[in-house]
Amino acid sequence: MRFAIYGLGPIGSLISKVAIARGYEPVAAIDIDPSKKGRDLGEIIGISEKLGVEVTGDYRVLYEVKPDLVFHATGTWLSDVYPQIVHSIDSGADVVSTCETLSFPYYRYPELASLLDEYAKTRGVTVLGTGINPGFLLDSLPAFMSTSMALLEKVEAVRSLDASLRRLPFQKKIGVNMEPGEFEEALREGRLTGHVGFAESVLLISTITGLDVDRVEEGQEAVIASEQVTSNGVTVEKGKVVGVRGYGVGFAEDKEVIRVEMRAGIGFANYEEIRLHGEPEITWRSTGTHGDLGTAAVIVNMAPRVLDHQPGLITMADLVKGGYHIV
Repeated sequence: MRFAIYGLGPIGSLISKVAIARGYEPVAAIDIDPSKKGRDLGEIIGISEKLGVEVTGDYRVLYEVKPDLVFHATGTWLSDVYPQIVHSIDSGADVVSTCETLSFPYYRYPELASLLDEYAKTRGVTVLGTGINPGFLLDSLPAFMSTSMALLEKVEAVRSLDASLRRLPFQKKIGVNMEPGEFEEALREGRLTGHVGFAESVLLISTITGLDVDRVEEGQEAVIASEQVTSNGVTVEKGKVVGVRGYGVGFAEDKEVIRVEMRAGIGFANYEEIRLHGEPEITWRSTGTHGDLGTAAVIVNMAPRVLDHQPGLITMADLVKGGYHIV
């Protein structure tokens, strides 16, 4: 596989390293950071050897090298990264993106999703948005686990993680050490995102399992430190934001049938727990999944499936087949 990496932040760099370790060949690297332009990709991602791929800020390199696939890792909102996805499609390359809202784009961006689907088909390429969450832990995994059930009535999935073990940008994204009022204002104004993808996860579960929902609700709130908290060198004073708690809920005729939750903060426990209600009941609990490496792994692992898939805009529901239940 000849691949291009579009976005060389921490996740894009990690995707590149995982792909190269798999034996895939990098042929282009794109990033807008002036400090990265003109440097060798190997130097940027922290490997000892030079790869002979110079980082550029010009997407037109894709038209010159014509990669088989573009790994895209630049942003959360499809409305912001839409031109980048189109440029990748223009080059004739398949695309696997970390864009959270691309994981189920028909919810927030139905018009853009339709345009991407039509254009990808005309160019004969496939586009997928995925990652560790949304994309796997709170949606594809519980949906696939339902395969062994005779009857699925409700899905509950929770992810909890210690943000002190994550990189600083993640801690900032969830408002660590902010004043509660400042957090609420920043979240309301869009300067702070917290976790994005609760609704997308609910709708992926619904699509994969056939557990239909007619309404989705989502929300998140700050968790305030009741006392000073210190974990892995990160300290949060009493009264400040120690983390965030969020949820997405899917309803069928006002009955809650899908609930996903995420709790991320300094000193929080690391685990995922999935509870599937029906016949038989299933409860599964982990000791936590590495977020950044997990994202890179999901992105790279899905690449061969995307290359083999028919053209168009797809979701994990097209790649993960779980139980199909009529309740």
